Parts: sequence; structure tokens; C-alpha cells
Amino acid sequence: MSKTPESAELYQRAFLQLIAEDKNISFHAERGREFLYRPGQLLVAVEDQQRVVEKLRENNIIARPGEGLAGLARLTLPNNAEDIPRIVRLLRDQRNWPNQRMPLVQPHHVIVGHGGLIMGNPGDRPYPAEPLPAPKADGSLRDIRVGIIDTGISSGADSDHSGWFAERYAKEADDVDPAYSSGDFFALQGGHGTFVAGVIQNAAPGVTFDPEIALDHNGFGDEERLCRKITELGQKKISVLNLSLGCFTEDDVASEPLRRTIEALPDDIVVVASAGNQGTQRPSWPAALCGVTAVAAAEQKRDGSLVPAFYSNWGHWVDACAIGNRASTYLKGEWQLPGEASATPFALWAYWYGTSFAAPLVTGRIAATMAADGITAAQARDKLLSGAEFAPGYGVFVK
Repeated sequence: MSKTPESAELYQRAFLQLIAEDKNISFHAERGREFLYRPGQLLVAVEDQQRVVEKLRENNIIARPGEGLAGLARLTLPNNAEDIPRIVRLLRDQRNWPNQRMPLVQPHHVIVGHGGLIMGNPGDRPYPAEPLPAPKADGSLRDIRVGIIDTGISSGADSDHSGWFAERYAKEADDVDPAYSSGDFFALQGGHGTFVAGVIQNAAPGVTFDPEIALDHNGFGDEERLCRKITELGQKKISVLNLSLGCFTEDDVASEPLRRTIEALPDDIVVVASAGNQGTQRPSWPAALCGVTAVAAAEQKRDGSLVPAFYSNWGHWVDACAIGNRASTYLKGEWQLPGEASATPFALWAYWYGTSFAAPLVTGRIAATMAADGITAAQARDKLLSGAEFAPGYGVFVK
């Protein structure tokens, strides 16, 4: 089955339908300022909590303290669940804080995997691909460990793709990707983490990896769960952390929970994150954070030429790019989007495109360079990024 504009539209529509039906996700649809958030939640700097509560009370808004995250306080607003964007702008308006510092406040943003594309932009689901030969493992990579926070890994990854994954990760029940919406039918980003893991193995054959789940099988998560998983992996002996996910934020202000969590990681861990797939210069977080290696996508045409990918986010905050349209490891199952006449079967391999699959190529190349040159992850990253810019706003091309 070939890619069609119709299937891309159906994929987009399916994502938006899930958002509309999920009571734990709200969509701020202001054109050019779109973002997803948890309704009824405000995240506030601990030192600002009391005066924010008082300001809200002045505006007849009830705020109740909740469990904090990433060093921030959380306030729940039971009567104003959908008013979070308006309330954040109220609290960020300096005119409401005469002779005072404006408080640090933000929504609790929803994270999405960068394999699916939402918010009115082109995108598509994966398509079946022919099997790929297993790359020959490099024994020097075995002692290098990569963290992958995503949808998890398929339950049979080590046996279905033994030449790619066997004995390269510890099988843990809470790392298994649920993958399917019902029966053998894939959810909208089911298999995303397995695909990403295959890209990393292709770039660094034999590297050890640790898969963790921060996204559900449809590709949705939030800052709280992602921060928790980043902190957990930071306590393990990983060298590179791959994040093929991200979020837009209200007014494009940096995600404070992600900033604090990533800044707290050991200095010897390199974080690589996808830039996002909306074809915009808007920053995606955590990719746009200082110190994170942000990866855009290039596209390989049928004639072999390389161009900036039409769907890729880009900008001054992007450090690198890699081919985003590629084949990789996948699962068995069927794809059928609402509105499609028939299902498409998959047999362990898929073709997909997105910055989600450019980022792990860079992650793998950092690990491979570490092993080849006997250098640290930061030194390997700097070596890879020492070349010329591929195109304005796309960083250095990594192959």
C-alpha cells in the first residue's frame, strides 16, 4: 500500500478525534500558538505559589494545592478546567504585578511522539516494509548504554528481531509497548518505540539500550511522566538519551519541568531530541532547551538527493538533521484508520517518516563515535556537529 494524501488526512483526523474524546487532554487551538495541556492544572514555582493563589482568589478562581512535580508546585482549578491558557496569560501579565516580579507559571503540557503529526499539519501512519538484514554487531559498543524514552518496546522484540535486539536490553514488564488499540489493530503510535530502537541499532549495531515508557500507545504523555522517566534513567549508567517526542508550549515559553529535570542530569549524559513535525520554526521542547541536541529531518528523494524534509521543524535552535524517512524494526499486526476501506497487514517491518526517526540516527552515531574513537558522549556529539550547516535552520547533516 502506497502513501496517499487521503491516508495522511485520515491519520490527522484520527489524532484530533482522540484528543476530542480524552477528558485528560485539552487543545488550545489558537492558530500558530497551538498546544496540548492537562485541563485544570497550573504549574507554579514553589516560591510563587501563595501569591498566585491570592491573585486567583482576587479573580474569583478557586485553586487547590496538589502534588508537585520537578520542583514545581501544582495547583488544581476545579471550576476552570478549560480556562488554563487564559489564566496563565493573566498571571504572566506584568500589569497585574505592579512593583513585583512576575511569577513563574505554566500549564501542564501534554507531550506527543514525533512519529504522528497533529495540529493541522501533514503526516501519515507507517507502511509495511521489506525485512532489513541485521547489522553486524560491534563488540566495542556493548559497554555503551543508550536510554530510549518512548512508547516502550514490543514484547517479542528480542526474538522477532533477534539479530537486532537479543541480549541488548533487559526485558522488564513495565517497558512493553501495549501497541494495539484492540486485537491485532495498531494504535496510532503503537510500535513507535520499537521502530526508534531499530534505528539506533542500525546506526550503532550492538549498543546496549534501556527502553522506558512515557507515551501511551497513541503517542500521548505529559511533562510529569516524562520528567520522572528522565530522572530514572539519569540514575543509571547511560551515555546518551533519545527523546523522539516533545511539546509546544503556551507562548513558546520553555517547559520549566523539562528544563529543571534535564539540567539535573549528570554532565556526562548527552540528550538528543527530535525537533517536531509541524514544518514551523516554533520551538519544540525539550529539543529547544539549551544543552539538548535538537534534530530536524532531511528527506531522501527517489533519485538519492537530499533536501530539508517538508514536515520538519527547523530554526536557530536546531543542531543537526538526519534522514527522517526510513525503514526499521516493527511488530506484527494490522493498520486500519477510521474511514479506510480495508486493513493493511504488517509483518515485523515498517517504513515511517518524521523527526522521531532522524533523532535516533544521531543518537546511534554518537554512540558509534564514542566506541570508535574512545571518547565521551559529549566529545562524540561535538565531533559529529563540527561540520557545515546542511541548510539554514537544519544544523549539521549526520549520516
